Amino acid sequence: MAKVYPQTATCSTYITSRRETFTIWMKSLVVHGNGCTVFDSNGEIVYRIDNYDKKCSNEVYLMDRQGKVLFTIQRKKLRVFGRWDGYKRSASKVNKEKPWFQVRKNFNVFEENLTCQVTVGYTKAKACCYRMEGLAGKLAFKIIDSDGDLIAEIKQKQSSSGIMLGNDVLTLSVEPHIDHSLIVALVAIHGLINHKM
Repeated sequence: MAKVYPQTATCSTYITSRRETFTIWMKSLVVHGNGCTVFDSNGEIVYRIDNYDKKCSNEVYLMDRQGKVLFTIQRKKLRVFGRWDGYKRSASKVNKEKPWFQVRKNFNVFEENLTCQVTVGYTKAKACCYRMEGLAGKLAFKIIDSDGDLIAEIKQKQSSSGIMLGNDVLTLSVEPHIDHSLIVALVAIHGLINHKM
């Protein structure tokens, strides 16, 4: 099967002054492909990841609706604890020297909770810290800032009549003034950790 290659990369963020809700389908739009597709509240595709025929890839690309790469996400070879680095695209290149964000998986044999620490920013002086909290093996989780405030929540989607949709259809709610592309990148990493993408 021929691969669909992304177009030239651009620097893009998507921040609004109001709370936004997205639908995430943990499937690629490429036939028989792994990945995820993110729709806005109008049903338009806003982000996507295509892993093609490889599940739990060590490198994935978060793209916007035009196929422009926003982030390159790489898994570092620390099997027990795990670390993922996110490199932000600017113009047509990736800054491979320092990741724009890092996600470190906390490991505790006796807990069924899955917790990850997220650091965003090139320097410690300007870095923001978040925490991802959920249950191991489940796609639903929360992203909390360093003050303990909820900034995003991912859960299984319900229809307007209250019927739960499939396990691979999620609702993502993002609070105001938060970069949506960063949150979608964190959702992708959570899916990779849980072997769902």
